[in-house]
Amino acid sequence: MEFSDTYKHTGPCCFSPDARYLAIAVDYRLVIRDVVTLKVVQLYSCMDKISNIEWALDSEYILCGLYKRAMVQAWSLSQPEWTCKIDEGPAGIAHARWSPDSRHIITTSDFQLRLTVWSLVNTACIHIQWPKHASKGVSFTQDGKFAAIATRRDCKDYVNLLSCHTWEVMGTFTVDTIDLADLEWSPNDSAIVVWDSPLEYKVLIYSPDGRCLFKYQAYDSWLGVKTVAWSPCSQFLAVGSYDQTLRTLNHLTWKPFAEFVHVSTVRGPASAVVFKEVEEPWHLDVSGLHLNDDSAHDIQDGKPA
Repeated sequence: MEFSDTYKHTGPCCFSPDARYLAIAVDYRLVIRDVVTLKVVQLYSCMDKISNIEWALDSEYILCGLYKRAMVQAWSLSQPEWTCKIDEGPAGIAHARWSPDSRHIITTSDFQLRLTVWSLVNTACIHIQWPKHASKGVSFTQDGKFAAIATRRDCKDYVNLLSCHTWEVMGTFTVDTIDLADLEWSPNDSAIVVWDSPLEYKVLIYSPDGRCLFKYQAYDSWLGVKTVAWSPCSQFLAVGSYDQTLRTLNHLTWKPFAEFVHVSTVRGPASAVVFKEVEEPWHLDVSGLHLNDDSAHDIQDGKPA
């Protein structure tokens, strides 16, 4: 196993999606290194300490979130002279992310007052009021054409469907949750799963037109859903709960067909082989060393002559 030299960093590090570059935050600077040679490819100066780094999906652009200044700065690797600065002012910025087309930046203001879509093509911006969460509650279809955004108003949770081409709201429907935790499109873009906060066990499957396809609740009166994930083929939905059980639902009936319990102690088979890398101290064996006659004449009273 070989290790590179150590490099200073004071903030987040992030690999580009094409695995060619490594972005490193060092105080007010953003350092872009080549993954193979680790040489500096680009060096950018920010206006404040970097809180967050995110690459665009095409690895062409990169943004830095300067949340203390309510600001986002973005750069292009192929056009070093190009730069972008987004300043939300008193509204603040709690989170920033890229859209799937890598040409729009989506920011969420402090206290979830609004979600703003900023275009890098024509400098236009679109506001969506009352997003549910800062860093969650936003999901895109696999082709990047549509977005589902969770919002909350009048003590009710909603899902807004937007076109990622015009960023216009195509539809809005309410969801039967007390406090929506998150949502996610299925990989085949045919359904949206919504789950409630840990205080209420509730998993809801919706079609894009707002119809509730299924409501799943394994138990009540205890902590509920911890995490939810689709299978890549969209045929199964895994629901992890606070009772340390993983329940898998099928896409035909949306009923569980398998349960896996995570025990507190994991015991492997007796035949399992485990390897551990141990760093041994370096020893110098001098037993085989001896002085020749010429060297012996040069030493007097234990000191070099």
